[in-house]
Amino acid sequence: MAGAVSRLGGQAAARHPHEATGESPWVRYTLITVAVLFLALFLFVPLASVFYEALRKGLDTYLAALTEPDAVEAIKLTLTVAAIAVPLNVVFGVAAAWAIAKFDFRGKNLLITLIDLPFSVSPVISGLIYVLMFGAQGWFGPWLEAHDIKIMFAVPGIVLATIFVTFPFVARELIPLMQAQGSEEEEAAIVLGASGWQTFWHVTLPNIRWGLLYGVILCNARAMGEFGAVSVVSGHIRGLTNTMPLHVEILYNEYNFAAAFAVASLLTLLALVTLGIKTLVEVRASREHASEGQPS
Repeated sequence: MAGAVSRLGGQAAARHPHEATGESPWVRYTLITVAVLFLALFLFVPLASVFYEALRKGLDTYLAALTEPDAVEAIKLTLTVAAIAVPLNVVFGVAAAWAIAKFDFRGKNLLITLIDLPFSVSPVISGLIYVLMFGAQGWFGPWLEAHDIKIMFAVPGIVLATIFVTFPFVARELIPLMQAQGSEEEEAAIVLGASGWQTFWHVTLPNIRWGLLYGVILCNARAMGEFGAVSVVSGHIRGLTNTMPLHVEILYNEYNFAAAFAVASLLTLLALVTLGIKTLVEVRASREHASEGQPS
């Protein structure tokens, strides 16, 4: 009897979710209106204004700002840094998640804390840490100068700073996923004679592929848009160490608003594409999980 009542209650709640929580229709409409107004004011209007300002002086001015040599170099550097930082973070994230989710070892909680460190440390502070380590007056500065190795105010410093601020994204997506999945399937594969690599490639990787792709997307978005840490270690050398966010800042400070908004619109487009890919990944993952949950 209790089970039947519970099922009927669940069906009623599914048909009328507002009745299950007890709120009246005006409460729902008010909350929806507030959410829509908030999104319009703080998201849609700023995005629209970026594209409006970028194209206000015409398409020729817009294209000229994007094809100007310094802008081209900034775009190339941004993509290059992301192409280096993201794969390295994938390797670290998968290895860290595997170790944390599948094994118990001394220092495990410390490792989890260190992974979360970039979330709590200001990007500017992380950039200053690298200056302290590799700058001319830093710990390794004299040795690097003696061997003619440039890290600060060069591409290696930008890559290091970007890796630091982005390395939690992949690991943090995979750790709870792999912990929830457990290690039974991997243990069964090993018992059946699979090697460690075969187990990872045919068992673990298929199980984590959506979480891994989601983490890669977030990591790439942060890598391309990072400003604070990169600003500290780059030196703002036009055509050499300016990424797209830094190039936008320089153009804006020079009152070259059309060019600044043009480059900013390109960054916005990349962000929107990233958001679209993220949404597709979530939809595909939810559909796959739903199909797996259906009885055969």
